[in-house]
Amino acid sequence: MCGRFSLTASPEEVAELFGLEELEAFPPRYNIAPTQPVLMMSIDAADRRVGTLVRWGFVPGWVKDPREFTLLLNARSETAATKPSFRNAMRHRRTLIPASGFYEWFRPPNADKNTKKQAYWITPACGGIVTFGGLMETWCAAEGSEIDTGCILTTQSNKQIGNIHHRMPVVIKPENFDRWLDCKNLEPRDVEDLLQPVEDEYFRAVPISDSVNKVANSGPEIQREILVKKPDTKVKKPADDQLNLL
Repeated sequence: MCGRFSLTASPEEVAELFGLEELEAFPPRYNIAPTQPVLMMSIDAADRRVGTLVRWGFVPGWVKDPREFTLLLNARSETAATKPSFRNAMRHRRTLIPASGFYEWFRPPNADKNTKKQAYWITPACGGIVTFGGLMETWCAAEGSEIDTGCILTTQSNKQIGNIHHRMPVVIKPENFDRWLDCKNLEPRDVEDLLQPVEDEYFRAVPISDSVNKVANSGPEIQREILVKKPDTKVKKPADDQLNLL
């Protein structure tokens, strides 16, 4: 799952990565949350790459009232091509989502449900921009108004991220941008090979404070690494060694 992410790269850096002539200015965003606008790259009618701001929270075209529909933040890549909610978008509206990294939370499997989860900031080990595979849909109201919505595709985590969470975003690398965005000529089955977990060494995960939990906290300090005390798993000896004889 991916419920929060960040994009702090400059518009110039993003434009260069995607081969855009220009991109409208935007500020660094450290805590992007559901329902907020996110930047997605797609192909327009003239076969040019374009950047579009869409609301994070996918709404299928057949939904009558978005207010009564649970927003879909993520889509499982394994079933997106067949699920009614995502099928059309997977065929016709595949997108790329630039990010500086994403956040995930971990709770030990045997921990009590009241145990606080540990937050992690997960970013490319070599720095730079990571690009998630995404889907976009334009929802049209009865009176004619439109809302562009989108979601992030996820896949089973690799071994590294699997130590934190069992799902992770699909990563589309630059050499595969054209294939992924080519919805005119390539069907979902033609890009199925891109829906795999990225290699283990691709990301770096560092523990951070729980300040990221609040959307209002949106500065660089929420990504600051903290020290996490490891649980004591050693078996303690009895205070009186004679007890061992009993």
